Amino acid sequence: MKNDYKILGFKAGLEIHQQLDTHKLFCECPSVLRTDKPFNTIKRKIHVVAGESGEIDEAVKFQGKGNKDYFYQTYDTTCLVELDEEPPHKINKEALKIATEIALLLNCKIFPVTQIMRKTIVNGSNTSGFQRTVLIAYGGFIQTSEGKVGIDSIYLEEDSARPIEKTEDSTTYRLDRLGIPLVEISTKPDLKSASQVKETALKIGEILRSSKVRRGLGTIRQDLNISIKGSNRVEIKGFQDSKIMEKCIDLEVERQKMFLDKNQKNPSEVRNCLPDGTTEFLRPIPGSARMYPETDLELLHIKKEFIDEIKRNLPKLKNEIEEELRKQGLSEEMIKLIFKGDKLDEYKELYEVNGNPKLISKMLLLLPKEIAKKENKSLEEIEELLNKDVMIFILNAVYNEKIHEKDVKHVLEKICSGVLFKEAIKLGKKDFDEVEEKILKIINEKPNLSPNAYMGLVMKELKGSITGQEAMEIISKLMK
Repeated sequence: MKNDYKILGFKAGLEIHQQLDTHKLFCECPSVLRTDKPFNTIKRKIHVVAGESGEIDEAVKFQGKGNKDYFYQTYDTTCLVELDEEPPHKINKEALKIATEIALLLNCKIFPVTQIMRKTIVNGSNTSGFQRTVLIAYGGFIQTSEGKVGIDSIYLEEDSARPIEKTEDSTTYRLDRLGIPLVEISTKPDLKSASQVKETALKIGEILRSSKVRRGLGTIRQDLNISIKGSNRVEIKGFQDSKIMEKCIDLEVERQKMFLDKNQKNPSEVRNCLPDGTTEFLRPIPGSARMYPETDLELLHIKKEFIDEIKRNLPKLKNEIEEELRKQGLSEEMIKLIFKGDKLDEYKELYEVNGNPKLISKMLLLLPKEIAKKENKSLEEIEELLNKDVMIFILNAVYNEKIHEKDVKHVLEKICSGVLFKEAIKLGKKDFDEVEEKILKIINEKPNLSPNAYMGLVMKELKGSITGQEAMEIISKLMK
């Protein structure tokens, strides 16, 4: 039976962490994840300390047990800031710009002056034992089909080190990820159903992707804070798979109901979302006693001129871009394929070269697949051969009338077979002219047949050197 969220007093809020596509937050090291052998490994111990209030946070106490050893793999892209051997540098201005842009897209207000803070972390994922974080915006919102959802806060912070190996007594981390800029977006506890949670997560994700953020596995992480009437708040980590979001919520609601049915208060804890939608205990839920000011950096001033410049250049959201593509004449199917294949930036750049949306989308999305199938090669191989420079060269040739649109596929096939660009254009046009001559000869030898009859003769004669659609286009043109 489906849960009645209103009767249950369901309440939830999301925390979304998204990596930004720029260098690290407090040094100039690149945000590159390494797979090669590390240069060196260092060993550290982490010690539990009190926060600004003088108290030790419960989560910190829990994670500080065990006296574990922590090992950190370093590279030539690792600096002394990441090793906690040098004070942090000034905050990455590009990261601040991207975070401010995201905050404005979420209708937030920007703090003109704010304090960079240290957040105590004792699981070893930070060499310093803390994470640097700064509150930059508050009071935003997004609209969903089930009502407005408030954006409580937006932080800019550094990502943690990447866990590589864990044993009972030690954990090995890689320092390539440590310090990559993150935005942390926290909604208000306005989410009133599993479907609204999913819609909100997808909508915020869409807004994030309109800015300069990193893409791919591990670049975005989502947590869910959830409770029902009478129970304590539970935080669920690893909540980013949209396929199981609603299932995970329903299972957590059932788990909390089970405690209430036994007249027991649900423990306030952090749990990990598993692939089947169930959750497992991680640690007690953190409190506020683990935050204190970063003494190595000055107050952060976000000037009005800086904010105004970003406002003037805000990126368009997906629904706005889709409408533009429709006006250019692209079909709904092509628009979906552009977004699905992450080809929007390439499409925009090629559109500036040759404003022929149908030809450009065909070259980007359809012809590489057809050529890969014909040549018995992988799509990745063909797309590597038909890179952006090749596409620009061909589109310029069409624009300058060196080749016709109908020649494009043959030219691309020639390039994929190893022919140089300029030679491919000559050969492609020559080949297509020869095809037209052969089709004209067939029509002249057997006059007064229907287009479909000529189609059968042409395909038999040319043995797959052109597609049926191309053959019919030529037959129709020659029969006029």
